[in-house]
Amino acid sequence: MLTGYVRNRRLGEARKLFDLMPEKDVVSWNAMLSGYAQNGFVDEAREVFNRMPHRNSISWNGLLAAYVHNGRLEEARQLFESQSDWELISWNCLMGGYAKRNMLGDAKRIFDQMPVRDAISWNTMISGYAQVGDLSQAKRLFHESPVRDVFTWTTMVSGYVQNGMVDEAGKYFDEMPVKNEISYNAMLAGYVQDKKMDIARELFEAMPCRNISSWNTMITGYCQNGGITQARKLFDVMPQRDCVSWAAIIAGYTQNEHFEEALNMFVLMKRDGENSNRSTFSCALSTCADIAALELGRQVHGQAVKAGFETGCFVGNALLGMYFKCGSTDEANKVFEGIEEKDVVSWNTMIAGYARHGFGGQALILFESMKKEGVKPDEITMVHILYIS
Repeated sequence: MLTGYVRNRRLGEARKLFDLMPEKDVVSWNAMLSGYAQNGFVDEAREVFNRMPHRNSISWNGLLAAYVHNGRLEEARQLFESQSDWELISWNCLMGGYAKRNMLGDAKRIFDQMPVRDAISWNTMISGYAQVGDLSQAKRLFHESPVRDVFTWTTMVSGYVQNGMVDEAGKYFDEMPVKNEISYNAMLAGYVQDKKMDIARELFEAMPCRNISSWNTMITGYCQNGGITQARKLFDVMPQRDCVSWAAIIAGYTQNEHFEEALNMFVLMKRDGENSNRSTFSCALSTCADIAALELGRQVHGQAVKAGFETGCFVGNALLGMYFKCGSTDEANKVFEGIEEKDVVSWNTMIAGYARHGFGGQALILFESMKKEGVKPDEITMVHILYIS
């Protein structure tokens, strides 16, 4: 029963049952520790660990993983150094925690001390270096690695793509003994990022396994490079669409100034039953702003409220821009007041909006409020303030 409570995250009931147990074996202690650890209650997990009369590898690994997954790496290090009999999974866990937070010096120290390494060990370090752009180190470890699986190869492809070295990525991709859909999508994204849409299309057509991400990447690429017609053709023949697909095509029409089509696609998306995400709302609102469609913008606003996006700054900022461009400063102010965490874009949009509509005094008041709230003005803010002055 204790394990059942823990699995269902009913930790309060699990603890009551645990405390009432007349005799507890190591399995009971580990179950309680694991429940706390897996749900982020690290201090409670440590308290259970400290009280354990006997500990096994599951106990030690459970607490170590809790520290690592919650970013408490100094405590993880101290625990790790408090004993020497660690399993390979524990070495990988601590090293992975360092690598994930770009603490590659610490990760490499663990890697060098490991009594034995497996593919996960090598892949963790190669991936860590690739993610921070240190491709020379990633390449060195890649060639030293005794085992290279599809993840190892894909990490190198992705690393070169993320650092704009698409030709180098292509060399690794072509040499891969085995490829999966992640490998193909990484290379596809590279060609799209490099605006090589013809090569991207060739690869897309040759892919033995396309997923929805492959289609979305191609649609986004065409949209960003002015090929809205090709994007729409692909969109129409997609075997399956998600909110990213709709956001990409709506954004494509907006970016290419086909505003009516953008709004038509937003309506079609709602009819198709697809839930909107922040990007689709933002694109739709941007389109309404560009054509000064205030009434339609209000309808999109209503749908954003129902979806729960109105108080976030991403959609909230788009609403501010739409209302100001449509001349409705009062509605913009109401939206601004409702944004829970305003960023510098929120403040800048309000200041610019008031300035453009002749409310310079109100803009200056907002500027002072912005500083009082601890939001640091940027160059855009100062341009608007100088314009008012």
